[in-house]
Amino acid sequence: MSKRLMTGLYWLMACEFALGAATKYWPGDTVFSSAYSAKFVDWGYPAWMRFVVGALEGAAAVLLVIPDRRARFLGATTLMFVLTGAATTHIVNHDPAAESWAAPTHLVIMGILALANWPADWRDLLRAPAAPAAQAPRRSHETTRARHLEAGS
Repeated sequence: MSKRLMTGLYWLMACEFALGAATKYWPGDTVFSSAYSAKFVDWGYPAWMRFVVGALEGAAAVLLVIPDRRARFLGATTLMFVLTGAATTHIVNHDPAAESWAAPTHLVIMGILALANWPADWRDLLRAPAAPAAQAPRRSHETTRARHLEAGS
Protein backbone atom coordinates (compact mmCIF):
# COMPACT_ATOMS: atom_id res chain seq x y z
CA MET A 1 0.00 0.00 0.00
CA SER A 2 1.16 3.51 -0.66
CA LYS A 3 2.23 5.68 2.23
CA ARG A 4 -0.49 8.25 1.49
CA LEU A 5 -3.18 5.59 1.50
CA MET A 6 -1.97 4.22 4.83
CA THR A 7 -1.79 7.72 6.32
CA GLY A 8 -5.35 8.32 5.15
CA LEU A 9 -6.46 5.08 6.81
CA TYR A 10 -4.82 6.11 10.10
CA TRP A 11 -6.53 9.50 9.97
CA LEU A 12 -9.90 7.96 9.08
CA MET A 13 -9.71 5.52 11.99
CA ALA A 14 -8.52 8.28 14.33
CA CYS A 15 -11.44 10.52 13.32
CA GLU A 16 -13.92 7.68 13.85
CA PHE A 17 -12.61 6.89 17.31
CA ALA A 18 -12.27 10.56 18.30
CA LEU A 19 -15.93 11.00 17.36
CA GLY A 20 -16.76 7.83 19.31
CA ALA A 21 -14.88 9.21 22.32
CA ALA A 22 -16.80 12.48 22.12
CA THR A 23 -20.14 10.66 22.03
CA LYS A 24 -19.19 8.74 25.18
CA TYR A 25 -18.89 12.09 27.00
CA TRP A 26 -22.09 13.55 25.50
CA PRO A 27 -24.72 13.75 28.25
CA GLY A 28 -27.80 12.79 26.22
CA ASP A 29 -28.85 11.18 22.96
CA THR A 30 -26.55 11.69 19.99
CA VAL A 31 -27.26 11.85 16.29
CA PHE A 32 -26.01 8.27 16.03
CA SER A 33 -27.74 6.57 18.96
CA SER A 34 -29.26 6.87 22.39
CA ALA A 35 -27.27 8.14 25.37
CA TYR A 36 -24.23 6.05 26.23
CA SER A 37 -24.94 6.50 29.94
CA ALA A 38 -28.13 4.46 29.43
CA LYS A 39 -26.48 2.01 27.02
CA PHE A 40 -23.68 1.12 29.41
CA VAL A 41 -26.18 0.49 32.21
CA ASP A 42 -28.29 -1.67 29.87
CA TRP A 43 -25.17 -3.66 28.99
CA GLY A 44 -24.48 -4.29 32.67
CA TYR A 45 -21.70 -1.74 33.27
CA PRO A 46 -21.74 1.29 35.56
CA ALA A 47 -22.60 4.54 33.75
CA TRP A 48 -19.18 6.03 34.54
CA MET A 49 -17.47 3.27 32.51
CA ARG A 50 -18.31 5.25 29.37
CA PHE A 51 -15.79 7.88 30.46
CA VAL A 52 -13.03 5.27 30.77
CA VAL A 53 -13.84 3.84 27.35
CA GLY A 54 -14.07 7.34 25.86
CA ALA A 55 -10.69 8.30 27.32
CA LEU A 56 -9.07 5.15 25.93
CA GLU A 57 -10.62 5.75 22.50
CA GLY A 58 -9.52 9.40 22.49
CA ALA A 59 -5.96 8.64 23.55
CA ALA A 60 -5.68 5.84 21.00
CA ALA A 61 -7.02 8.14 18.26
CA VAL A 62 -4.24 10.61 19.02
CA LEU A 63 -1.64 7.82 18.97
CA LEU A 64 -2.83 6.65 15.55
CA VAL A 65 -2.05 9.97 13.88
CA ILE A 66 1.44 10.32 15.32
CA PRO A 67 3.78 9.23 12.50
CA ASP A 68 5.76 6.84 14.67
CA ARG A 69 5.47 3.05 14.47
CA ARG A 70 5.62 2.69 18.23
CA ALA A 71 2.81 5.20 18.84
CA ARG A 72 0.63 3.67 16.14
CA PHE A 73 1.21 0.18 17.51
CA LEU A 74 0.20 1.29 21.01
CA GLY A 75 -2.87 3.08 19.64
CA ALA A 76 -3.97 0.07 17.61
CA THR A 77 -3.44 -2.40 20.46
CA THR A 78 -5.31 -0.14 22.91
CA LEU A 79 -8.24 -0.07 20.51
CA MET A 80 -8.02 -3.84 20.09
CA PHE A 81 -8.61 -4.25 23.83
CA VAL A 82 -11.51 -1.78 23.80
CA LEU A 83 -13.04 -3.39 20.72
CA THR A 84 -12.65 -6.90 22.12
CA GLY A 85 -14.71 -5.74 25.10
CA ALA A 86 -17.26 -4.09 22.80
CA ALA A 87 -17.65 -7.15 20.57
CA THR A 88 -17.92 -9.43 23.61
CA THR A 89 -20.53 -7.14 25.15
CA HIS A 90 -22.63 -7.26 21.98
CA ILE A 91 -22.41 -11.06 21.87
CA VAL A 92 -23.26 -11.53 25.56
CA ASN A 93 -26.22 -9.15 25.33
CA HIS A 94 -27.52 -10.77 22.13
CA ASP A 95 -27.57 -7.45 20.29
CA PRO A 96 -28.79 -7.67 16.70
CA ALA A 97 -26.09 -7.84 14.02
CA ALA A 98 -27.31 -4.57 12.49
CA GLU A 99 -26.32 -2.79 15.72
CA SER A 100 -23.12 -4.66 16.48
CA TRP A 101 -21.22 -5.10 13.20
CA ALA A 102 -18.90 -2.11 13.77
CA ALA A 103 -16.98 -3.49 16.76
CA PRO A 104 -15.76 -6.74 15.13
CA THR A 105 -15.06 -4.96 11.84
CA HIS A 106 -12.94 -2.32 13.53
CA LEU A 107 -11.29 -5.03 15.64
CA VAL A 108 -10.04 -6.71 12.48
CA ILE A 109 -8.82 -3.39 11.06
CA MET A 110 -6.98 -2.55 14.28
CA GLY A 111 -5.43 -6.03 14.31
CA ILE A 112 -4.06 -5.41 10.81
CA LEU A 113 -2.74 -1.97 11.80
CA ALA A 114 -1.13 -3.42 14.93
CA LEU A 115 0.57 -6.10 12.86
CA ALA A 116 1.73 -3.50 10.33
CA ASN A 117 3.45 -1.58 13.15
CA TRP A 118 4.70 -4.57 15.12
CA PRO A 119 7.97 -3.66 16.86
CA ALA A 120 11.11 -5.55 15.94
CA ASP A 121 11.88 -5.95 19.64
CA TRP A 122 9.43 -5.57 22.54
CA ARG A 123 11.99 -3.53 24.42
CA ASP A 124 11.63 -0.88 21.70
CA LEU A 125 8.20 -0.04 23.17
CA LEU A 126 9.79 0.88 26.50
CA ARG A 127 12.85 2.76 25.27
CA ALA A 128 12.87 6.47 24.70
CA PRO A 129 13.45 7.34 21.05
CA ALA A 130 17.18 7.56 20.55
CA ALA A 131 18.85 10.42 18.75
CA PRO A 132 21.09 9.41 15.87
CA ALA A 133 24.42 8.36 17.31
CA ALA A 134 27.26 10.75 16.60
CA GLN A 135 30.37 9.08 15.32
CA ALA A 136 33.51 9.50 17.36
CA PRO A 137 36.27 11.27 15.46
CA ARG A 138 38.68 8.85 13.88
CA ARG A 139 42.21 8.92 15.12
CA SER A 140 44.88 9.65 12.64
CA HIS A 141 47.66 7.17 12.06
CA GLU A 142 50.15 9.52 13.72
CA THR A 143 48.08 9.83 16.93
CA THR A 144 47.72 6.06 17.19
CA ARG A 145 51.45 5.56 16.56
CA ALA A 146 52.40 8.18 19.18
CA ARG A 147 50.19 6.54 21.81
CA HIS A 148 51.66 3.15 20.98
CA LEU A 149 55.21 4.49 21.37
CA GLU A 150 54.34 6.17 24.70
CA ALA A 151 52.92 2.95 26.07
CA GLY A 152 56.03 1.04 25.05
CA SER A 153 58.52 3.33 26.79
